[in-house]
Order: sequence, then C-alpha cells, then structure tokens
Amino acid sequence: MAKPLDYHTIKEIFTRFQAEEPEPKGELEHVNAFTLLVAVALSAQATDAGVNRATRPLFAKVDTPEAMLALGEEGLIEHIKTIGLYRNKAKNVLKLSRILVDEYDGEVPSSRAALQALPGVGRKTANVVLNMWWGLPAQAVDTHIFRVGNRTRIAPGKTVDIVERAIEDNIPAEFQRHAHHWLILHGRYVCKARKPMCPNCLIRDLCPCEDKTE
Repeated sequence: MAKPLDYHTIKEIFTRFQAEEPEPKGELEHVNAFTLLVAVALSAQATDAGVNRATRPLFAKVDTPEAMLALGEEGLIEHIKTIGLYRNKAKNVLKLSRILVDEYDGEVPSSRAALQALPGVGRKTANVVLNMWWGLPAQAVDTHIFRVGNRTRIAPGKTVDIVERAIEDNIPAEFQRHAHHWLILHGRYVCKARKPMCPNCLIRDLCPCEDKTE
C-alpha cells in the first residue's frame, strides 16, 4: 500500500482547501434531518442533481416520517421514479419511516449504530447525516473520496473502510469536520476519474500522482 503524505504536506493541502472554500456544503437539498436521511439514501448509485430534481417537489409537502407513511409506496414512487433502483429505495424509505415513528417518536437518531440499523442506510449514509446535520467529523467515503485519497496519497487504502480510517488518522483535527466535503468537491469537479483537470488544481504542486494532465 502506498505511503501517505507527510503531516506538513497534508496540512498545507487542507489549508488551501479551507482558504478556497471555508464552509463547504453538501449538494443534496433537504429541510431537516429526516429529509437529509431520505435524500442520502436515495442518492446511492445516483447523482445529487438527479436526486434533487426528484425530491424538491417531494420535500415541499413530505418532510416527516409520518407524512411519508401517509404518502405511501406508490405515491413515493411517483416522485422518485427517475432515480435508479427507485422501487427498492421506496420500500426502504417507507420501512425506515415506520421504524422512526414506532421506535424514535418520529425523530432521526444521532448515533451511527442506530442509523445503520435502518433499512437502506449503510455506513456512508450514516456518516453523511452525522456530519451534515450534527456537525460531527464523520467521513463518508464515496467513489470521489476513494479516488482522491489514493491519487493524492492523503488517505491511501484498498477499501473504503481503510480510506475512512486513513482520513481520520492523517488529516489534522482542525480540518476533520469539512474534510470529506472538500475531498468530494475536489474529486467531482477537479480530480475527475477519466480526465483530471490538473492545470486547474489547487494542490497540483503537492500531489504525487504521476499521471497529470497538461
């Protein structure tokens, strides 16, 4: 496994990210913890933009688990049928809504274990909710972060779990809260999979990747 960058280089990278975007935000639209949870669950194997187009009218009238249960599976499908795997996702959203009503008084729990116990909620989804809603330094490793972590050697690893741990271990504490957002945005708009935009890269001089574009 590749050796991670040294502390000073990683600190400089995130100092630049912070200077460029002091308060990075997730791009999934939501109005409360419940709609954030639903949006993240729907975003698996889908784009944030596509999820937002589907959920914008949905969340305008459905923003609680009780209202989601009242809408029902077919009603939900009508809103999210443009999203991949929509039938299975609809079933999971209704199941988790029922659990939230029955076991949590309609509130979204704030522990990773409780979140991951909900249907359709994995570790990445739980970490996004913990980070974006409660401000915890939870690292949600998606394909962008996995790629950037390995390319830059900020957080190298062969699995998403290893990369998540490497982010927690290698990135200075003062940058932990926003780390995954900076990495996602960098991977989505600059350090792209097929043709990274190296000439526009804020950290080009610090990146050890040899396959840079001109």
